[in-house]
Amino acid sequence: MTATRTDRVRQLTVTVSEIACVVGSLFGIGVIGTRVEESAGGSLSADATLLAPASTAFSIWSVVYTGLAVFTVWQWLPRATTSPRIRSVGWLAAASMLLNASWLLVTQAGWLWVSVGVIVALVAVLAVLVTRLAARPAESTVEKLVVDGTFGLYLGWVCVATAANVAAVLAAEGVEPAREIAEGIAVTVLLLVGAVGVMLAVVLGGRVAVTAAIVWGLGWIAVGRTTDGPDSTVTAIAAAAVAVIVVAVTAAVRLRQGVRAGEVVR
Repeated sequence: MTATRTDRVRQLTVTVSEIACVVGSLFGIGVIGTRVEESAGGSLSADATLLAPASTAFSIWSVVYTGLAVFTVWQWLPRATTSPRIRSVGWLAAASMLLNASWLLVTQAGWLWVSVGVIVALVAVLAVLVTRLAARPAESTVEKLVVDGTFGLYLGWVCVATAANVAAVLAAEGVEPAREIAEGIAVTVLLLVGAVGVMLAVVLGGRVAVTAAIVWGLGWIAVGRTTDGPDSTVTAIAAAAVAVIVVAVTAAVRLRQGVRAGEVVR
């Protein structure tokens, strides 16, 4: 097929959005402005709430950002340019990059309630994007890795980050319930994250990249609550248990569908 004007506009939009995303990430790591964990009075730091993952968890952003950069270049290739599959997700990919950059900018400004709206919108965009990917098989292993792998990790991680974001906003607003109540709320939220993970596993056909990112986030919440403040064995156990459940459901879905074990990025 021949590339259309719409294809070129889409590709340019993705490229500009990726540049904006990179600039936003420079704010996030402190090259420009203040690092995320130090912005908004430290409300987003790894020891701010019971649902904050340990700091190592955020290294997943390096993988996601690398994947987005590679995707931006890859989508210019002739075969990708006219691919119906890429046409169906290109605009959503650009929107996700712009929302990512927006989240980093609004947290810099200390607008935490706005950041919740932005990250919820990001989850919604990524959910639609990955659902569209699941509706059509990738044409190559490279496409599975660059597209399915990148956006699967992106979606899974942001699901966990949304819970941490909401907890940070409440903490910043001075919501400090008694320890037992706080732990109960944390466990409830973790169960909700697990329910989302199970739903995504069922709806998307057991995509390992999505589950891997969710489990990564939950695992580092468990680590954070046992190695750093605020300590909470109850929260740590709940996070670990939910991670196991999401993995088990994902494995069951894949086995039921006969997905080959080697297809780890779909």
